[in-house]
Amino acid sequence: MSGFDYDLFVIGGGSGGVRAARVAAGETGAKVALAEMDRYGGTCVIRGCVPKKLMVFASEYAGMPAEARAYGWDIADGAFDWSAFRGRLHAELDRLEGVYRRLLTGSGVETFDARARLRDAHTVELSTGEVKTAKHILIATGGRPVRPDMPNARLGMVSDDLFHMETLPKSILIIGGGYIACEFACILHGLGVEVTQYYRGAQILRGFDEEARGLIADAMKERGIDLHTGTNIVEMRRAAGAHPEDGAGSPEAEGMGTVPVEASQFGAHPEDAPGAGPLRVKATNGKVRDFDAVLFATGRRPNTADMGLEDLGLTLTRGGAVEVDAYSQTKVPSVYAIGDVTDRVNLTPVAIREGMAFVETVFRGNPTPVDHELIPSAVFTQPEMGTVGLTEEAARDREEIDVYCTSFRPMRTAFAERPDRVLMKLIVSKATRKVLGCHIVAPGAGEMIQLAGIAIKMGATKEDFDRTVAVHPTMSEEIVTMRNPVRSA
Repeated sequence: MSGFDYDLFVIGGGSGGVRAARVAAGETGAKVALAEMDRYGGTCVIRGCVPKKLMVFASEYAGMPAEARAYGWDIADGAFDWSAFRGRLHAELDRLEGVYRRLLTGSGVETFDARARLRDAHTVELSTGEVKTAKHILIATGGRPVRPDMPNARLGMVSDDLFHMETLPKSILIIGGGYIACEFACILHGLGVEVTQYYRGAQILRGFDEEARGLIADAMKERGIDLHTGTNIVEMRRAAGAHPEDGAGSPEAEGMGTVPVEASQFGAHPEDAPGAGPLRVKATNGKVRDFDAVLFATGRRPNTADMGLEDLGLTLTRGGAVEVDAYSQTKVPSVYAIGDVTDRVNLTPVAIREGMAFVETVFRGNPTPVDHELIPSAVFTQPEMGTVGLTEEAARDREEIDVYCTSFRPMRTAFAERPDRVLMKLIVSKATRKVLGCHIVAPGAGEMIQLAGIAIKMGATKEDFDRTVAVHPTMSEEIVTMRNPVRSA
């Protein structure tokens, strides 16, 4: 090891860091250590994908009794018990964290429950006071949700806070229009919360296919989510009556528009925490409303603060991400970075792939660039969206395309007289006939897009899809039965 304590020191115990550490140690024989300041499993396992998906499952039962009755079952509506679900949720997260710890131990990785920062290109200083050296250092510290820069933003929640609520709010305002905002709008609505959503843009889910996100927006409104686009938050404070000095019952308390910000007692209660009482919110449309809770889903930021990175000569982007090359290497040759901290494609499977490519490059002597092309992904709204490849808008800016698309009421919900619609869409190159993109909005779209992604990654043409026999009766059969384009561009 040329005098170093370790061959590899990994900072961050999320999915990417853990995979890189245990593969390097268990399969290449490297001496590896890993430091994690919080819980093992990172964003995905502890405060992201896993608990969110379990909440998705819980929320989907809301419509089951009514649908079952349409099919002849004598099933009564029930009530959701957040405390019972929350207990099982945290027990499952504890179990998964234990799995991650055992995987590391079983692979021979030495772990430190501590915060780490870089002292130099080969030295890591831990919050315990220990100092460790390594031939290679891998930064895999992930990202975190951020609150907007506005008075009283601390009174609102971010996505991490949702999993720790003692009780469900009766009403919530969600600020944001990205996938996290939309997923939690659907989840909380399904769990019985009155949901209002503000998004400053013209349509939610910016960056996704226009037709697909339009259908999801319509479905969310149809289900009862009070969605307002072109709308943002202007002011927020504790509602009148939450504290005696707020002026409960006074004319000023009835509308913030008549009270100067200085007189509206913003920030008058720094001891308050999210969930301590109703919040009064003024929107850009002039409306003033009270909510039991406010959730900010307005962005995430890489965890790079106070790690000594800039002092070391690493380049950070304006958003604080670590700049790396195609092999995840920074400007400092011994230091690499993977996952959300690099702000490339912020998905758990991508971080894992980046970790594997890092091990292949550094410890197996096989330089392996990370492949970020044609990555399938899903948005767990209700209905779900699955997507891979180019949107219609991006594809037509690049070349001439044919668009194959169908939208219909699926058999299951049509029989139950529900208005739900699904969308199946293929974007096809006119020149090569390759399928450039696939977009599905439907129950189970995440499951469907995984398989479609294989074909598209292999370079399948529209005629390859056409030659595939349909599975009938299914929603997904429409992917292989669309014969004529609905438009060309």
